[in-house]
Amino acid sequence: METRVSPPCGDVKTRFLPVYKDYPFASNYLSLTGGRLHYIDEGTGPVIVMVHGNPTWSYYYRHLIAHFQQSHRVIALDHMGCGLSDKPPHYPYCLAQHIENLGRLLKHLGIDRFSLIVHDWGGAIGFGYAVQHLDQIEKITLMNTAAFRSTRLPWRIRLCRLPIIGEILVRQLNGFAGPACFMAVEKKLSAETIKGYLAPYNNWHNRVAIARFVEDIPMHQKHRSYAGLVAIENSLLLLRERNIPLLILWGGKDFCFNDHFYKEWQSRFPEAESHYFKDGGHYVLEDKIVEILPILQAFLGGGEGR
Repeated sequence: METRVSPPCGDVKTRFLPVYKDYPFASNYLSLTGGRLHYIDEGTGPVIVMVHGNPTWSYYYRHLIAHFQQSHRVIALDHMGCGLSDKPPHYPYCLAQHIENLGRLLKHLGIDRFSLIVHDWGGAIGFGYAVQHLDQIEKITLMNTAAFRSTRLPWRIRLCRLPIIGEILVRQLNGFAGPACFMAVEKKLSAETIKGYLAPYNNWHNRVAIARFVEDIPMHQKHRSYAGLVAIENSLLLLRERNIPLLILWGGKDFCFNDHFYKEWQSRFPEAESHYFKDGGHYVLEDKIVEILPILQAFLGGGEGR
């Protein structure tokens, strides 16, 4: 059984103790090899698991957690190195490890049936787990993400992958998480919301996972995560064959996960329910939460009891 605790005190380089009005959730921790994984576990009922991307954390899902905890049990983790999870400097920050960590958390919590919500890197991680555990998946919602190969990589991200220069940009100058608060949205974020996104990534040490996520984008066959991504891509058809309901919520102003990716998802899952927000950015939940909530509510439904 999971233990709910307050965020621990400790080394300021690896701990951050936030107090957010819009993130009033109890913190939980699971000890893994290399550090502790932070997660939110709120509400009772049918289970929803939310998997974030880079450079966000479970804070991205705060409005969904607050809404669905009234009718569901909501699990939202922070990947190792992200959010309120530990940030070990030497750790296998790669796709396979993140998938394994998600599996360990769900096993720890005794979750064997759930709906999945994914965004950005959460797509490859969440689908990576889903295709290996088809009998556990009830429904899937995806937002501006990919779980298949692509040769498209914006120059701004390519720059952050350059040896030495990329490390300085991402970790020293905060040139990835910082600009995302402006470039990933169409509606201006409040100062408090920007603080919420960036607070766990407040120094060189705490930005290690952001840099490693950028490095882990598999663009060639020799990349360590390439074979894993190919396996996920080739297994996506299994989800369709199982008739697992899929909901696509897409921000049309995303410079990274653009319409190419949106059309790819539609071609792979033509039966999916799709909603395209032409004036929504990469952080589509920030731009379109009012429109998205009733769509998600109708898709996921409600329930009582676990």
